[in-house]
Amino acid sequence: MSSVPAAAQVAKGLEGVVAAATQLSDVQGLIGKLTYRGYDINDLADHSTFEETVDLLWYGTLPSAELLDKLTRKLIAARPLPHEVLEGMELFPKQASTMDVLRTVVSKLGMHDPDGVSNSVSANVRKSIRLTARMPTITAAWYNISQGRKPIPPRSDLSHAANFLYMLHGNEPTEHEARILDIALILHMDHGLNASTFVARSIASTESDMYSAISGALGALKGPLHGGANEAVMKMLLHLGDPSKVEPFFQDALARKQKIPGFGHRIYKTTDPRAEQLRRIALELADATGNHKWVELSEKMREVMRRERPEIYVNVDFYSASVYYTLGIPIDLFTPIFAISRVAGWTAHVMEQLLDNRIVRPDSVYVGPKDQKYVPLDQR
Repeated sequence: MSSVPAAAQVAKGLEGVVAAATQLSDVQGLIGKLTYRGYDINDLADHSTFEETVDLLWYGTLPSAELLDKLTRKLIAARPLPHEVLEGMELFPKQASTMDVLRTVVSKLGMHDPDGVSNSVSANVRKSIRLTARMPTITAAWYNISQGRKPIPPRSDLSHAANFLYMLHGNEPTEHEARILDIALILHMDHGLNASTFVARSIASTESDMYSAISGALGALKGPLHGGANEAVMKMLLHLGDPSKVEPFFQDALARKQKIPGFGHRIYKTTDPRAEQLRRIALELADATGNHKWVELSEKMREVMRRERPEIYVNVDFYSASVYYTLGIPIDLFTPIFAISRVAGWTAHVMEQLLDNRIVRPDSVYVGPKDQKYVPLDQR
């Protein structure tokens, strides 16, 4: 029998339901604050690196120089993909989306992992290193394969962010470009019990393996209401093309009560702190490149929304879209870049879930017909 009272209210989308206790990140939506392990996201974005923030999430404290170097070397060593996996990617349909490729390749990597289905703490740490190291390799390799080119092997002398840009474009990025992506990866690394993280923890709660949990998380992130929103933002900016078109576009969208990509967030009731960091980066990047088109469009849209709907703020997707585009990253890779960062958070959550596990099994309220009687087939 169900333990749900007859008059139970359904929390649609699980809004307001507390489903896990975590030490990883704290999203304080009312005041627009995000912390990882108690460290403000702005402090980390200003001073930390992707590798150091990964170390913080996985191990709980900011590492010493020696420990950071140890993890960095492990991540670098794990970057190459098994040759069987690369050969298999060559056979994928060239029109396949990068998110579908990521989900499929991650699942395949699980069959090649020497730790198998072991859920020991040490095995899951090693799997987390391999997954985090290889997500950029898969993404860049597939981009080149889909363009009819050979994948560019990873380098061992570049940072996580710089190496991804190198594998993508074939030339070493500037220090400024690498740092911009590094900050973006820090900002996207974890964000409470979002949809993809909840999926990862739910799968882990069944005592399935790390690769199954991350494959599921990738499937959730692919959705346009989650990771796919930044792609929608850039397509909107390209469609508009000029600040003069913003006003009529907004008026029409608001009149039809149409959701505008990049605005509004389920949790934040004020400015998304990640959006403010990315806005600063977008402005800096526009000045550095001399290309102000996208930031001018973005600023105009932000201005009109603040006037028309002051209670709706820009979210993390709004400025990340133009930042990635200005860095020369194809739109189809925007959501995969989200995955390149968030895999560190997903793996941290899987490991945390297994430390004090109970299978995720929420109740439901039945609202269908009752007291039905079976009717034989010849009488229907």
